[in-house]
Amino acid sequence: MQYTKPIRYIDPLKDLGKGLLQVEKPGRYVGGEYGRLAKPAADLRLLIAFPDLYEIGMSNQALKILYNRLNELAGVSCDRAFAPAPDFEALLRSRGLPLYGLDTGICLGDLDLLLFTLGYELGITGVLSMLEAGAIPLRASARTEEHPVVIMGGPCVSNPLPYAPFIDAFWIGEAEGGFFSLVQSLCALKKTGLKRSALLEQLCGHPAVWTPGKGKAKRALDRAFSFREASPALFPVPSMKVVQHHGAVEIMRGCPHGCRFCHAGYWYRPMRQKSAETIEAEVDACIRRGGYREISLSSLSSGDYQYLEQLVDALHSAYGPEQVSFQLPSLRVSTFSLPLLEKIAAVRKSGLTFAVETPVDAWQLSINKEVSRDTVAAIIQEARQRGWRGAKFYFMIGLPIGKPRSLEIEEEVAIVDAIRDIARRTGMHFTINVGTFVPKPHTPYQGASQMDEDTARRKLDYIRSRLKGEGHKVGVQDPFMSTLEGLISRGDERVGGLIEEAYTRGCRLDAWNEHIRQDIWRALFEEHSALIQEIQRPQRALPLPWHGIESGVAPPYMNRELRQGESCKATAPCSEACTHPCGICDTDTAISKNQRVPERLPHPKGPPKTQEGPTWRILFAFSKQGTAVFHPYLALREVFAMAMTRAGIPVLYSQGFNPQPKLEIAAPLAVGIQGDAEIAAIDTASFFSAQAFTQALSPQLPEGLSLGEAIHILIPWGVKKHSLASLLWGYTYQAPQGDIDQVKAGEEKQYRLNREGDLWGLRRRGVWAKGRTDPQSPASYFTVYREVYRF
Repeated sequence: MQYTKPIRYIDPLKDLGKGLLQVEKPGRYVGGEYGRLAKPAADLRLLIAFPDLYEIGMSNQALKILYNRLNELAGVSCDRAFAPAPDFEALLRSRGLPLYGLDTGICLGDLDLLLFTLGYELGITGVLSMLEAGAIPLRASARTEEHPVVIMGGPCVSNPLPYAPFIDAFWIGEAEGGFFSLVQSLCALKKTGLKRSALLEQLCGHPAVWTPGKGKAKRALDRAFSFREASPALFPVPSMKVVQHHGAVEIMRGCPHGCRFCHAGYWYRPMRQKSAETIEAEVDACIRRGGYREISLSSLSSGDYQYLEQLVDALHSAYGPEQVSFQLPSLRVSTFSLPLLEKIAAVRKSGLTFAVETPVDAWQLSINKEVSRDTVAAIIQEARQRGWRGAKFYFMIGLPIGKPRSLEIEEEVAIVDAIRDIARRTGMHFTINVGTFVPKPHTPYQGASQMDEDTARRKLDYIRSRLKGEGHKVGVQDPFMSTLEGLISRGDERVGGLIEEAYTRGCRLDAWNEHIRQDIWRALFEEHSALIQEIQRPQRALPLPWHGIESGVAPPYMNRELRQGESCKATAPCSEACTHPCGICDTDTAISKNQRVPERLPHPKGPPKTQEGPTWRILFAFSKQGTAVFHPYLALREVFAMAMTRAGIPVLYSQGFNPQPKLEIAAPLAVGIQGDAEIAAIDTASFFSAQAFTQALSPQLPEGLSLGEAIHILIPWGVKKHSLASLLWGYTYQAPQGDIDQVKAGEEKQYRLNREGDLWGLRRRGVWAKGRTDPQSPASYFTVYREVYRF
């Protein structure tokens, strides 16, 4: 007989109700975003779990790739969940409710597979909080057939040992390298009625899956990255502001430069570039289907993309007139081009960023990175002449650099001297960020010692005290956080015990300064000081804890690079004519570059409308119900702006540093209050009928927002443009008991206060304008606009 697992679902509006108003940013926990993909019913139920807050997780490209690709598979449903903040975790506990998926409401404990992606070691206590909140035993050994199989992937699992006590199986490498086909095979097994143990057995048989006791696992590699058709990971589109609120198109994976400290540079070898055609198609999808007006062309070293300037030219000519801007977040100084940056900044101005790492040229060679001081100063001097006013520098202390005897100078002194010298040459002040080097597995420095916290703090204090008084902004990473990161990144199963103890004592969201409990971790450090010192000192003894994970880079190459660094010698970047093979390339795997020069095309819609001439304005009403009541005012503006981009509405934008759509909402509505007939207006660059506006925009709105009446207004040139706020009279409110109250605009705050903070169930039934004949009386905005502009 086929086994059927009972499934439980949570409806946050019904099951948590007004309790949501007691937590910070309740929009994190209600879902309802545009573009949700999880199926309500499926043969195999998955959930991708991100062990940090919503606004971090929804900025993560790996999560979006997994979510979009898994939901394309027949018979598979993949939901999403994020680590709860302590206040929401307490709310769930007080109600006796488990953590749930945002799309379908499925409880984590009722899944078939629970997938964690871990991109930062300090997220591990978030993993444990999600397991416990989901009613899943923390220890893998305590789980039964009733629990989901817990899988973890991401760059942190290049050393899975510290996490092994809590995870059933680890996917090593890139998901595109076989994980999706593996899920399809698991779905087929599940359809036959097989239970958890059979799914786990199938998982463990894959060469890219590691489990304790298995021995070896080989990193999966996406060999089709450069040749796959466009498959943008767009959905869902967040309804609240997230950390990186822009579209992302990965133009290149891997990096040709072998910076010896860089885990990502080694872990994602070899360099693979997407074709220009694929990038153009994915950018277009980000704008037309996602609604984004800021697009990040992401990679580890964007300047190495072949024909990058021509690509930027083509994209800017096509989308710049629509106020779409592009970002290049990772430009090496050796590939820097101010004309390129000016093209990028044509719509929205960005800053200059220099990841220098270490300030002495010989030390640069030691880490295999060339960012000479003279080059940086020359770039900044030219940038200042072109109107740039600031720059940001990144440095690291504690790097295991080779130091020739002729350069006996402390690194903190060298950093201060370098900034002073560049500031003297350029006449500018800078923003400087300094962190402490953390040795990582699968890099040439994997066995290096890590600087202790006291020494790091002394050096960072020196840099900050010397430079802040000279007009520079100096930010430093807390060296305790670096110590903790290093402990986890190079630890073994014993560190897993420390992690569990820290979590049990109260640690949560350790990546956040406001949440980390340093007192708990420090107490554990004292109790286990021998283990901490063992991990921090040089790890030359073989095998290293992560020896069972094969990255594809040969150990002899790692040793060669370590010796090159000690001798302050550089290694040339990877190329097709390789003279120093690392072992990653073979008959099926090689460096690949874009081969087409992108052509600059004129924008099909013509030049943007200027601010002169008549104004085309659409006045519209909308309702805000259900999950949408948790969208704050600024998030609501962004929701409408993105929806209008998807709808193809020719929105008019403001001028200046950061163009914004000329959208006005008459009166912001407090979080948690329903609105039946809110009022807003949008100016358009050309005629767009109210009927076409409603038809185009309605299907692009997220759950809980719907349009009501809409009219089109032509405001002649020279005629006063009345803002919605200037016409505002007040509101009609309906209390949960059914009472109707008329509230004038200036009295709304006091009206809400009189309700003693209980806003749940309160409805704003209408937003009213001042009457034309009697300004003391309420009137419909639509009536007033018709009268004012003789509609």
